[in-house]
Amino acid sequence: MLVMLLTFIVLMVLVKKFAWGPVVDMMQKREQYVANEIEIAEKSRSEAEQAAKEAAEQLKQTKQDAQQMIEDAKNAGKRQEQDIIDSARQEAERIKKAAQEEIRNEKERALQALQDQVSSLSILIASKVIEKEIDAQDQEKLINEYIKEVGEER
Repeated sequence: MLVMLLTFIVLMVLVKKFAWGPVVDMMQKREQYVANEIEIAEKSRSEAEQAAKEAAEQLKQTKQDAQQMIEDAKNAGKRQEQDIIDSARQEAERIKKAAQEEIRNEKERALQALQDQVSSLSILIASKVIEKEIDAQDQEKLINEYIKEVGEER
């Protein structure tokens, strides 16, 4: 038994010197490798989170810019619409004034023509009155004829 105990102790010393050291060393290297991988994975995760935050912020900014562009386009459209309406109103007002001016001119020309006709008819009546002396009945007849001629010439 002593030989077995002595063999066991020698075997233990040999295992400790040749096998146990390299196994423990290999286990420490493996532990350090796993720790490094965990650290790298943690760093990658934090970088990915940071990149995701930056991408979300950039997306938010892009959406705000797009919304601002849409608002600017709407405002420009409203301004252009108002400009077109104002321009159309001004053009309509100009046309209306021109038409009123033309109507006024035509009215003046018609009145002038009517005055000319009245003058010529008055001269005609006066010449007829001078040619013959008329009584009340003839005078009324001449007035009625004059009114009738004026009404027809209109």
